[in-house]
Amino acid sequence: MRIGMLGAGTIAQAIARHAIRLGHEVVLSNSRGPDTLAPLVEDLGPLASAATPAEAAAADLVVLAVGWPQVRDVAARLPRLDGTVVIDATNQFASPPPQPRIADLGDLTGSEYVATLLPGARVVKAFNSLFAQYIAPDPRHEAGRQVLFLAGDDADAKNTVIGLTSAFGFAPVDLGSLREGGRLIQLGGPLSSLHVLKQD
Repeated sequence: MRIGMLGAGTIAQAIARHAIRLGHEVVLSNSRGPDTLAPLVEDLGPLASAATPAEAAAADLVVLAVGWPQVRDVAARLPRLDGTVVIDATNQFASPPPQPRIADLGDLTGSEYVATLLPGARVVKAFNSLFAQYIAPDPRHEAGRQVLFLAGDDADAKNTVIGLTSAFGFAPVDLGSLREGGRLIQLGGPLSSLHVLKQD
C-alpha cells in the first residue's frame, strides 16, 4: 500500500514507521515543502519519500495528522479525494496545551467537520485519542495489545483501517459512526486519552 501523510510531526512519524516496518511505501508532506523533510526521509529509509500535500493525498490511503489550526488550509489545497480512505488523527484544539481550548463546532464532531472539508473522502477517526509516545512503540505488550479506538461512516473504509492497524499490532475497536463513535474519542469525550490494553 502507498500511504500519504498530511503532516510530518510525531504522530505522523509514528504511524509512518509502523507502515514502513510492514513494507508499505510512505509519502510525507508538510506546509514547508518536500526539501525540509529530507533528513526525516533519509532516517526512515528507502520506502519513504517527500512530496507536496496534494501529491501525498494521491496515495492509496491518507493520514491527516496536522495541528487543528492547519486543517482547513491543508484541505483547501487538496484535490477531491473521491473514495480515498482518510484517517483523521486530528484533535480540535482551538488552542493547544498547556492552556487547551476545544474548538466550538456546534453540533458536529471533529471528524464530521473534517469530512465536510474533504468531499468524497471516506473519513475514519483513529489515533487521535492516543498520545504519540504510545503510538510509536510496538503496540504488542506482555499484558496485551494497545487498543486503538476508531469511528467512521463507511464500513469498508473502517475494515481497511482495522486490517492495517491490526497488522501494526494494535487492537482496533470500532465505536460506530463519526457522530456517535467520534464523540466518544474526540477531545472531551470519555475515551479521549484513555490508554488500555486488550488481552487476547
